[in-house]
Amino acid sequence: MVTRTAQERRDEQKRAYDAYLAACPARKLLDEVSGKWVSLVLVALGDGPRRYSDLSRRIAGVSQKMLTQTLRTLERDGLLTRTVTACVPVRVDYELTELGRSLRQLLAGIKDWAETRFDEVETARDRYDARSAALTIGSDGAG
Repeated sequence: MVTRTAQERRDEQKRAYDAYLAACPARKLLDEVSGKWVSLVLVALGDGPRRYSDLSRRIAGVSQKMLTQTLRTLERDGLLTRTVTACVPVRVDYELTELGRSLRQLLAGIKDWAETRFDEVETARDRYDARSAALTIGSDGAG
């Protein structure tokens, strides 16, 4: 058994969760939670429990397959709970856990930012595209 100093152990622990490293487990989690469907599902669940059909109607454009996959992933990661109520028809509700609520706060802020800053981003895109087009024309010798 190799003996390590306390500093070496701390350094190793830091490396274990450095999302910049390809093998970092936090990197995979970051990939998962940064998906558009994850963001929209978590924000939609912020008002309380919702049924699958409610989420499907609320989140325009999500396919049944993607919504199902997203909900399963979020449940597996401990971000939401799935409650089945025996009735006819069977009722299934999804609700954020405490862990899910903590992530939802961050994602809701990003959603709000995107909604309020989109015009600025679109203006920047237009400027960039115009500049790129001018450079392309200039480099082709046509300008």
